[in-house]
Amino acid sequence: MIIDGKAIAAQVKASLQGSDAKLAVIMVGDDPASSVYVRNKERACAEVGIQSCSRRLPATASTEEVIASIAELNAWADGILVQLPLPEHIDEKKVLGAIPPEKDVDCFHPYNIGKLLTGEAGLRPCTPAGILHLLGDVSGKHCVIVGRSNIVGKPLALMLLRANATVTVCHSKTKDLASYTRQADVLISAVGKPRFITADMVKPEAVVIDVGINRDENGKLCGDVAFEEVAAKASAITPVPGGVGPMTVAMLLKNTVYAASYQKR
Repeated sequence: MIIDGKAIAAQVKASLQGSDAKLAVIMVGDDPASSVYVRNKERACAEVGIQSCSRRLPATASTEEVIASIAELNAWADGILVQLPLPEHIDEKKVLGAIPPEKDVDCFHPYNIGKLLTGEAGLRPCTPAGILHLLGDVSGKHCVIVGRSNIVGKPLALMLLRANATVTVCHSKTKDLASYTRQADVLISAVGKPRFITADMVKPEAVVIDVGINRDENGKLCGDVAFEEVAAKASAITPVPGGVGPMTVAMLLKNTVYAASYQKR
C-alpha cells in the first residue's frame, strides 16, 4: 500500500477550515528551496483561511535584525516561524530562542522541546507529528529511525516512545546498519541520501516512512528509499513527493490553530 500523504493532509486541512489564526514567516536570503517551502506554506494557509504574512530579509541581515523582525511581527501573529537554514553568520540559537514559546509553531524553542521530553501537552515538531499521524497506532511496535537530527530524528524518537513504541535510533556512526533496519516493524529514514535504503535492509511487510527529499544524479526528486524495490517488500510505504512533505505543512497549520486557541484562553 502506498500511503497517500497528500490525501491525508487534505483531511487534516479540512478539519481546520474557518480558523482566524495568523501565521508570520520570516525568510532570510533567497535560497531557492526555502522560497518554494515558504510559497507552499502561504498557499496552504490560504486554503484553510489562516492569515499569513511573509517577511523577507536580505542574506546580509544580522542576527539582531532577524530578532527585531520577530519582535515586530509578534504583535500581529499567533504563530511565528523562521525558515531554515539561515545564513552561516546568523546565530540560529539566538533567533529561534527569540520566538515566544507559545507562538513557536515549528517547535524548535528549548522550552517546547522540554515539554515534549516530559510529555506535557503543547506544540509538537511538524514533521514528526505528521509521521505519527500517518502511522496511527504504533503501540508495541519496533520503530527504527535512521537519522538523529534535532528536526526529525530526536523529537520523533520521543514522540514514538510516548506512543508506546519500542524505538531504536541509528545514525552515521552505527555499525552494521542493516542489522538494525531489518528488525523494524516501522522503518523511518531521515538521512538525506538518495535511495539509501534498499530492499535488503527492510524486513518483509514492514511499514516504511521516507522523510528524505533529494535529487538523484539526473536531477530527479527522490527520497532516501529505493522506492520500487522496497515497495515490493513493504506492507506500506510513503512516496516522495506526496508522502511526509504534505503532512509537515498540514501539521504546521494545525500548530498555528492550536497556538491561536491557546493564547485566547
